[in-house]
Amino acid sequence: MSLKDQITEDMKNAMRAKDSERLGTIRLLLAAAKQKEVDERVEIDDPMMIAIVDKLIKQRKDSIAAFTLAERMDLADKEAAEIKVLEIYLPKRMSAVDVAEAVQAIVTQLGASGPGDMGKVMGAVKAQLAGKADMGQVSAAVKAALAG
Repeated sequence: MSLKDQITEDMKNAMRAKDSERLGTIRLLLAAAKQKEVDERVEIDDPMMIAIVDKLIKQRKDSIAAFTLAERMDLADKEAAEIKVLEIYLPKRMSAVDVAEAVQAIVTQLGASGPGDMGKVMGAVKAQLAGKADMGQVSAAVKAALAG
């Protein structure tokens, strides 16, 4: 069963359970997937769906930061609850140590050195670790590898 089918099935279960918070988040996710399908005229596969989930989680984290700054904890809590629902659809993430090791291997493989090679390294790292690791964590690991 594809990830998209699993999400659709979860939406049906949330409807049956009358779980409105979960249902709203899942509908948001499916709407984002449908938008991508329509805009790019493609069929969503699992890696694309994971990228959409990642993007939605990043948006929620940015919103939490803004709501916390504005002292709107009610809205920040709602966004945090949505993140919990979305995280279910992500594969197990790599640990910080694993990310650092993978980044170091790629830096060595490319022969990169110094901050000027950041773009080249990030391109290779994104291709290899997309969906497996938090890209914010990856970016920090790349900066640390190129600085040292």
